[in-house]
Amino acid sequence: MDMVEVSIDSIRVSLVSHHRIVVLKDPEDRYLPIWIGPFEADAITIALQGGDVARPLTHDLMRNLIAETGASAQHILVSELRDDIFFARIVLDVDGRHVEVDSRPSDAIALAVRLKCPIYVSDSVMEKASITPSVSMETVSAEEVEKLSAFRDLIEDLDLSDLESDQDHPKLED
Repeated sequence: MDMVEVSIDSIRVSLVSHHRIVVLKDPEDRYLPIWIGPFEADAITIALQGGDVARPLTHDLMRNLIAETGASAQHILVSELRDDIFFARIVLDVDGRHVEVDSRPSDAIALAVRLKCPIYVSDSVMEKASITPSVSMETVSAEEVEKLSAFRDLIEDLDLSDLESDQDHPKLED
């Protein structure tokens, strides 16, 4: 399976739900947005920022289990996209034996940050789901528009009717 190494570009917050989006970036400036839950987003953020927690979080426990059993993480791989669901694999070396463990991408990424191991995405997933920023809207292909449809739904669901206009607020005098 052909794959490309990616880095974590950012973690974004949905304004209308409790979900977050982790954005992975490859060397060709393609971006792969993956919806994740708030707990996984926090786990990734804490590890990226080098934060300490009083007790081990689930991903810290997983890291400790891997280390204590003598295994080593080779990499994680976002391996598939089926029915708009991403699948990942945690690839380990266990006493010279190649072991792949099924995982949600969010958990695999949170673990990869803690283990300081590479994050890969299969070429087929990048082809199906990545977004390449365009210089102008005229250069956006129909395929890219389709990839952005999840974000269109998010924007269309925004209810801005509760916001007051500037006219409703008195201006402060100097």
